[in-house]
Amino acid sequence: MVQCFCHICTDMTDIMEYGMHTASTTTLRVTEGGRIVIPAAIRNLLDLKVGARVTLTVQADRVILMNAKAARRRACHQVRRYVSADVSLSEELKAERKKEARRE
Repeated sequence: MVQCFCHICTDMTDIMEYGMHTASTTTLRVTEGGRIVIPAAIRNLLDLKVGARVTLTVQADRVILMNAKAARRRACHQVRRYVSADVSLSEELKAERKKEARRE
């Protein structure tokens, strides 16, 4: 696996702290309209403030809730499994677009 050094993942302290969180289980009740209340301790752990954007992923029989930073980090690491850190996908896309524009 290629190690990621993108701007999202360069803070190794943050990555190490994220990786060291242990799993915990909390039982919640679904209320009207399919709502659940995320306990304050979990909101604090995930740094979720009022209006924060989260990513909700369904995997088989489970739901995974991630704050935006964790979702970006996960996406970055998934891409880096297939693309080495010295490759800039945005630069490659720009070059392709310029080439297409010249052909038009």
